Amino acid sequence: MALAAAAASVLHLPPPCLPGSNPSRLSLGLTNAARGAAAPEEGSAAREAGYWRLSKLAVPARDDPGKDFAGVSPPLLQAIAKALKFPVSSMLPEEAFSVTRKSFDARKILKEPQFVYTVDVDVKKLLDLEPRTWDFIARLEPKLGTIEYMPDEKIASDLVSMLNVYKQGSDGELGINDTVNNGSICSPRKKPRVAVVGSGPSGLFASLVLGELGAEVTLIERGQPVEQRGRDIGALAVRRILHSESNFCFGEGGAGTWSDGKLVTRIGRNTDGVQAVMKTFVQFGGPPNILVDGKPHLGTDKLVPLLRNFRHHLKELGVNIRFNTRVDDLVVEGGQVKGVVVSDSRLQLGSPNQTLSFDAVVLAVGHSARDTYSMLLRHNVDMHPKSFAVGLRIEHPQELINDIQYSELAAEVHKGRGRIPVADYKIVKSFGEGDAELPEQNRSCYSFCMCPGGQVVLTSTNPSELCINGMSFSRRASKWANSAFVATVSSHDFRPFESHGSLAGVEFQREFERRAATMGGGNFVVPAQCVTDFLSNRLSVTTLPPSSYRLGVRPSKLHELFPLHITEVLQQSIIMIEEEMPGFVSSEALLHGVETRTSSPLQISRNTSTYESTSLRGLYPIGEGAGYAGGILSASVDGMYCGFALAKQLSLFHGDIESTLGKAQKHKGFVKY
Repeated sequence: MALAAAAASVLHLPPPCLPGSNPSRLSLGLTNAARGAAAPEEGSAAREAGYWRLSKLAVPARDDPGKDFAGVSPPLLQAIAKALKFPVSSMLPEEAFSVTRKSFDARKILKEPQFVYTVDVDVKKLLDLEPRTWDFIARLEPKLGTIEYMPDEKIASDLVSMLNVYKQGSDGELGINDTVNNGSICSPRKKPRVAVVGSGPSGLFASLVLGELGAEVTLIERGQPVEQRGRDIGALAVRRILHSESNFCFGEGGAGTWSDGKLVTRIGRNTDGVQAVMKTFVQFGGPPNILVDGKPHLGTDKLVPLLRNFRHHLKELGVNIRFNTRVDDLVVEGGQVKGVVVSDSRLQLGSPNQTLSFDAVVLAVGHSARDTYSMLLRHNVDMHPKSFAVGLRIEHPQELINDIQYSELAAEVHKGRGRIPVADYKIVKSFGEGDAELPEQNRSCYSFCMCPGGQVVLTSTNPSELCINGMSFSRRASKWANSAFVATVSSHDFRPFESHGSLAGVEFQREFERRAATMGGGNFVVPAQCVTDFLSNRLSVTTLPPSSYRLGVRPSKLHELFPLHITEVLQQSIIMIEEEMPGFVSSEALLHGVETRTSSPLQISRNTSTYESTSLRGLYPIGEGAGYAGGILSASVDGMYCGFALAKQLSLFHGDIESTLGKAQKHKGFVKY
């Protein structure tokens, strides 16, 4: 108990439950004291403690040590001194400040590119080291968006540490060593058995929470562990051998493993749930700089060892991980899932299968598990088509994008090893917004999964269908920059496929993936077209510019691939981008077809609090494949919250996760990522 109390103190956790206490009051993670606190009265002695968070501290790029430096430099001290209104920056002790965020801003509206920092000020340490700062701290006032007071430092813990503290304080509450009211010991309660289907981010985090809290977890993955998966992807890239169950989409880590490994999200980078996930990535071997970087990414080379460490931890918890195991069906009795039917994914469909019994099934499949969608449809699981986006992947020489974005600073990039980050871009254009009479014309066009210093890769799971994505390694050292360039599509676009019901969006995807495969001529050759030709609706006879795609490109009329209204939106957007980024339309820019799997084409209905399917008890659809996430971070957070919600239903967890990690963001009954 003393150990748990000590850990709680270090992590700013509440003390563990004592005998006779109410475990329902136990929480984990950060205390809420640091949130929304008013600053002590100006000039009061209370100001001699606590922390101030200073945001939007700008340092000109020419003065900063560079993107890989996360310490406190003299130019940053000058920016801090300006915020504190302290006259001599050199007198400020570096030890009193810690960098919590560092971003690079090269927008054209600025006089020059700059690094932008968020810094926490430890008041006690500052006053101990430099007492002359007291008058300035005494007069400091909160200012929305730039200056915030915190009575305690905001320290997020990784998920494993948080759960360990919880378990140390509530071993008797986990249902493993139960006692009856008269104090006599009864036999241990049987551990609930949970299947987690899919080892992408949501499945891994759900397994981690449930495994740590005492469930008997079986993690079922149709693909291979990352080591063998890497070899299978190599066979595809070199010998054109597509393994239908081990590829860029299927296998340990999910589709995000062989991608850019972006850790950006729209659910709030500073939320405690996101921070817990980020700290967990670092705990399993991710580089610490992802906690500070304004646009963090891992890259495939960092994701592979991270996933290996994650797997080893799950095994130490007793999680049974079954690779090469495909879930072919659910066992349903009386409207409730009782188990799954599985088979060896290395064998042909129809091979001998096995029935496994479980108390709950967490469905964490990715957005390409189309056979799973069909299986759910047979069980009348409530799901419906949702909007997503389709388009092409555009590629430029990275040096061209550097020149467009950075001008003279482009020389500082040095293939990811220089002071300045490899240049990227983000584009959003809207058309027909607010037209109530013609809602089908309301459409957005945007860049997606932009991979600076990356390459175009094949993400097909069927040789008769062709779809692509982008990936990069941690240094982003490739000579190419690529990005999906896509337009939103919705139920209006799926009308020709409405006979497929909730799978209409899936069939819509397949239609254009098959067209792309035909245009490419087979053998995984990708249809491609110069941007200038795409805008002119012509097929040039000249040779295509070089492409990073390793299986070959073929000159094609991509302007004839999609319906005219989608093509025109893509064309108009490119013309508008050229006005903002002169040089974007270039004879060196190449479009590749086709990008269709930007997100799940459907959403599986679930209860917003319990995460359970609204139509099938015992089934818990989560993550990107279920339509509740849009990337590594949001999928991880979704899996984490589901893990706690299910653990609570199974009487394995008695705390209140939302009181410390915040509520999952919900919109009209669904989580919005």
